[in-house]
Amino acid sequence: MRSIPDALLGGATPQEIAALDLPRAYRAAYLRAEDVDMFDGVQDRDVRKSIHVGEVPMPELAPDEALVAVMASAVNYNTIWSAMFQPLPTFKFLERFARQGGWTERHDLPYQVVGSDAAGIVVRVGSGVRRWKPGDHVVVHPAYVDDQEPGTHADGMLGSEQRAWGYETNFGAMADYTVVRASMLVPKPKVLTWEEAAANTLCASTAYRMLVGEHGARIKQGDVVLVWGATGGLGGYAVQMAKNGGAVPVGIVGTEEKAEAARRLGCDIVITRAEIGLDGDPSDDPRQVLEIGRRLGRLVRERAGRDPDIVFEHVGRATFGISVFVVRRGGAIVTCGSSTGYQHVYDNRYLWMQLKRIIGSHGANLQESWECNRLFETGSIVPTVSALYPLTAVADACRVVQENRHIGKVGVLCMAPEPGLGCTDPELRARVGEERLNPLRGLTPGHLEG
Repeated sequence: MRSIPDALLGGATPQEIAALDLPRAYRAAYLRAEDVDMFDGVQDRDVRKSIHVGEVPMPELAPDEALVAVMASAVNYNTIWSAMFQPLPTFKFLERFARQGGWTERHDLPYQVVGSDAAGIVVRVGSGVRRWKPGDHVVVHPAYVDDQEPGTHADGMLGSEQRAWGYETNFGAMADYTVVRASMLVPKPKVLTWEEAAANTLCASTAYRMLVGEHGARIKQGDVVLVWGATGGLGGYAVQMAKNGGAVPVGIVGTEEKAEAARRLGCDIVITRAEIGLDGDPSDDPRQVLEIGRRLGRLVRERAGRDPDIVFEHVGRATFGISVFVVRRGGAIVTCGSSTGYQHVYDNRYLWMQLKRIIGSHGANLQESWECNRLFETGSIVPTVSALYPLTAVADACRVVQENRHIGKVGVLCMAPEPGLGCTDPELRARVGEERLNPLRGLTPGHLEG
């Protein structure tokens, strides 16, 4: 009898996979409800102290769900928020979710398996699943939506019960197995390895909705797109989306090392924070915001020829006032995330008198995720993995992201025994090229390198 990883990676048939005896417990990265107050009065909420790796019980599968053997995952900032128990403990999300009754009650547990990025192999499907079967290679779209809500049928992100899987739900991605709704499955790009495919599902589709999709800023050829944090998890994909769509990405980064990384991603115009005098959070000083905005505006006009048409905003409080000032008359600021704070301060005169727009954007719907995924299938957009850690060291990987010591995405190997596995179209991979597919590999310290 082959082990489950051997069977999955060795080309077992759907029937053979469906017949495998699954474990009653599995390895996962999780938080404990008993720890939610552990950082009270502590300045450094070190996530290495709150993230645990160990065995958790295998949950029962609902009719509309699939069980996926996770080959690889990746770190998103929502896991950092979860592990810091800020802005509030995510166990409150699980408790509220469970009040719906039925299958949702499984999510309210004294532990939460975290993570919102995954690539893997379907091993079981519920009785109501039609389009997927054991053995399918998939990535997981992290929008957990309620298909019985009217708003969901207009746009999956508009339903009031929409949740971020692995953040506002249990049974997330940083584990050997995960439970997802069938409506979250997307075919894995054949050209990519497991770790490359796992890094894209949340950030790339979020950037796609913000910039390309009909609900976002809708970039067009020739637009000047200012991207804050141009080498971060979101920014690295935003730069590529802009470039691939015929726009002119202007990247803002913190260091010369990150400036070089932005250029590898196709960002021809890069501005460092030092050039505009941005150090920390100037939002409480309107004069400083204005001075920085003027410096940034001059540099963008000098290097790109005119003011930005669109600002890609995910930094939040520290930069939002500058973004509102610097975008052109009639331009758009598209925003999500707010990693430096949710309470944004800006001078409304620059918004209202110059007819600018603020577009709120959150995640992506399933259609947008599939459209974004097609770009990876052809190599038009590439992964931004810069480092790789084993699941046993996932807390260290999260700490790197917490301290902003990373570039792009930090990957996590789960059930995959080593890097470099999972590509099922080696001819296309050879045409696209290893260097093209891994422009940032090795730029963040990691435990594993492929």
